[in-house]
Amino acid sequence: MYGIYNGWGVGNMMGWFGGGIMMILFWAAVIYFIVWFIRNNKANGVDDKKALDILKERYAKGEIDKKEFEEKKKDLIS
Repeated sequence: MYGIYNGWGVGNMMGWFGGGIMMILFWAAVIYFIVWFIRNNKANGVDDKKALDILKERYAKGEIDKKEFEEKKKDLIS
């Protein structure tokens, strides 16, 4: 009456296996994105400090004047 699959059909034979793999891939992608986001935010904070340090060095060397230093510092901080 139901054929060789007892009513389950061919599509349901891989249901748990296919669905389980997709669920694992989905959560792996979510976790990867969260880790990537956190690492990039930390890196951006470090880059801002490096930029300010470079600006201070340029001012100390006399490459830029005080007015330019203050303008660029304001741009970096805000």
